[in-house]
Formats: sequence, C-alpha cells, structure tokens
Amino acid sequence: MRDALPVFRRSLREDWRGTLGWTIGVAAVLFMYLPLFPSIGGNGQMQQIIDSLPPELVGALGYDQIGTGAGYAQGTFYGLIGFLLLTIAATSWGAGAIAGAEESGRLELDLAHGVGRVRYALESAAAILVRLAWLGVFAGAVVALLNDSAALDITPIHIIDATVVFVGLTALAGSTALFVGALVGRRSWAVAAGAGIALAGYAFNAIANQVEAVEWLRTISPYSWAFHQPPLAEGLSPSGAIALWALSLAFIAGSAWALQRRDVIG
Repeated sequence: MRDALPVFRRSLREDWRGTLGWTIGVAAVLFMYLPLFPSIGGNGQMQQIIDSLPPELVGALGYDQIGTGAGYAQGTFYGLIGFLLLTIAATSWGAGAIAGAEESGRLELDLAHGVGRVRYALESAAAILVRLAWLGVFAGAVVALLNDSAALDITPIHIIDATVVFVGLTALAGSTALFVGALVGRRSWAVAAGAGIALAGYAFNAIANQVEAVEWLRTISPYSWAFHQPPLAEGLSPSGAIALWALSLAFIAGSAWALQRRDVIG
C-alpha cells in the first residue's frame, strides 16, 4: 500500500463497473427526455400544460421556465432526475468509502498496512469527486451534443456553468456522507446524512418558491445556491457555486479530522 495514491487508484479500479452503470443511466435519461422538447416544448404545448397547473406546484417543482430549452433541460434533468441519480451515487460512494470499509473490516486492514488516516480520507474523497466530475462532464457533453437537434438553444458556456454547480451540489451530498461516516463509523448514518442534506435543500427551495414569507430558506438551501439563478439560462451564481464547493471541501477536511481522532482499530 506504499505506492502513489493507493486508496484513490483502488477505488477507481474496483468501482469502474458501477461508474459505467451510472454513466449509462445518465445517458439514457438525457436521450430519453431532451429529444422530446421540439414536439412538446418548442411548440408551446408544454407551456400550456404548465399554465394549467396550480402556480404553487409549478413553483415547487421549478417548472416556471420549462417552455424554453434551457428550462426544459433544467427541469427534467439537472433539477430533478439527474440530481436524483447523482445524489444517490455520491451518497453511496461517500457512505461506503469510510463507514462501509470500517464495517467490512477493510479500513482496519488498510490502516494496519501503513496508509495514514488523513491520507485515506482525502484519497477516498478524491475518488468520489473524480467519478462525480466524470458523470457531470459526460452529462454536459450529451446536452451539448443534443443542443441543436433537440432545438434547446442553450448557450454552450452555460452548459459548463450548469456542470460546475451540478457536480458541486451532488458532491456536497457525497462529502456529507463521507464526513458522517468518518465521524461515527456507521454506513446507515452516513447514507441518512447524505440523503438528508440533499432532501432538505430541495424541500427548502420548494417551500421558498411557494411562500414569500419564508424566502429566507433559500439562504440555507444548497439546491437554491445551485439553481435559484438558472445556470443553463443565466449562467452560474458565483456566490452559490463558491458556497457549494467550500462546504464540500470543509466536509472533506472534517472527514480527515474525524478519522484521525477516532479509535477505529481499538
């Protein structure tokens, strides 16, 4: 285990089939939904359906701009199905990296063979981020590929903006799961934490969209940090992107600190 980046390389090597599966899932969703836009969105049919729904429901789902190509891609993939897919992947990877390895006995074995605790946590986090970045970049490439044929009319640089906040938002779920796993050593707790921060962010944003009196909830909603300013239509919000990535990195650093101080082998 004294080779360069052993935990990082092993994580990528052992999970390549899983990463391939998530990649296929992302591709399937995008190729299923985006080509439909010219027939149900571009001719105004989708907007008519949205206009017939209760405004509160439209606001909660973020479908107010779904009649445009950028709004459609945001509403169907980045803000909903893609968000769900990558959050599940990130939470699973984050919970398994430390807590899952501890429950299986692998963590104790690795630490006994000279891998430092800080190194283990940081390399595990790096492997999670690389896989999420791959999925985010792949999704952006597919959106760019379908941009003309699906008549989405999305400005190419905004696809990059959406990728930055999309990966940052899902990385927050993964880093939260990693941190709680390092803190308590329980995979179930780590999964609950990663899923919980994603769900809470989505719920706070939905409530803020419906109730003017609690719009302040957006300030504590990672989902709002990413998407309140629609990145595909208007570009990313610098403050939102910085907040997402800063908090993710803080949780990663916290994971290294928690693993370093906790009795794992004892």
